[in-house]
Amino acid sequence: MTISGPPGFNTGYFFLLDLMIYFAKQINTTENITMTQNLDNKLVIAISSRALFNLDASHKVFEKDGLDAYAAYQIKHENDLLEPGSAFNLTQKLLNLHDPETNEPLVEVILISRNSADTGLRIFNSIQHHQLSIIRASFTNGNSPFDYIHAFDADLFLSANAEDVKQALDAHCAAAVILPNKNQHTDIGEIRIAFDGDAVVFSDESEKIYQEQGLDAFAKNEIKNANKPLQAGPFARFLQALHNVQQRFPAENCPIRTGLVTARSAPAHERVIRTLRAWDIRIDEALFLGGLDKGKFLKAFRADFFFDDQRGHCDSANQHVPTGHVPHGIMNN
Repeated sequence: MTISGPPGFNTGYFFLLDLMIYFAKQINTTENITMTQNLDNKLVIAISSRALFNLDASHKVFEKDGLDAYAAYQIKHENDLLEPGSAFNLTQKLLNLHDPETNEPLVEVILISRNSADTGLRIFNSIQHHQLSIIRASFTNGNSPFDYIHAFDADLFLSANAEDVKQALDAHCAAAVILPNKNQHTDIGEIRIAFDGDAVVFSDESEKIYQEQGLDAFAKNEIKNANKPLQAGPFARFLQALHNVQQRFPAENCPIRTGLVTARSAPAHERVIRTLRAWDIRIDEALFLGGLDKGKFLKAFRADFFFDDQRGHCDSANQHVPTGHVPHGIMNN
């Protein structure tokens, strides 16, 4: 018997039916997922397919031969499982976070992809294979995914596409460009996330003085304004959201550990400490390195991920830990 779709439809119609069935199965079979689940009171992470999985081979096809060749390649290989990408381990750890009292998941991860739904089947096959409880997705078929990042009210967006990241940052969403990295911790213990300070957690107001007037002017300004909290940077909201998740656990048994790794040194440290105190945000570890290379310290911290605005610091860190570049502030103008 030959089955045909409604007039004017092609086989893509049946693929969409398959995709709907896939989502239904995920919702019904994934532990701790219910039909009434919503995003309220959860940490929401939007992540691109190239941040979650290693899509280097297919991306090379796209760059060399164009969109049609890429689509054909993905469909041909849709049953070939993808290897983990730079943000895979962080994603896996976050998805394993559950409320200690209710056992409800505390993190929602949403796939944001420039793929079409058709070429995205390979991605979902890999998600299912790795048993990642990702049930929501947006496939934009080459268009910018920005509107959906905003609609999902994401606390963080991770992507390999710099333009998408910049657009998200301009809309005041924490976002970073994922750098290719194979130095990932595979332990299932604490989630360790580290941040640079100026232009990441804080605004670049002090960094501007340093870049335009030099170190002495920067130091004088920080001493003068030691009791004046810094303005919030693009990752302040995400840090607050992480802090809120931490508050669900006893301090001595919290599965998330945060670190501030900054080039600042005394006496410029005081304003940072007082700012976090004014925000009522806990940072578990703070490293004031005075310009020392950050990479080996992040390795010692065992960071699952590090965020910095300066590409030089990112390249150094990325030799040791997964890293995201935050293209924000005076150093990225």
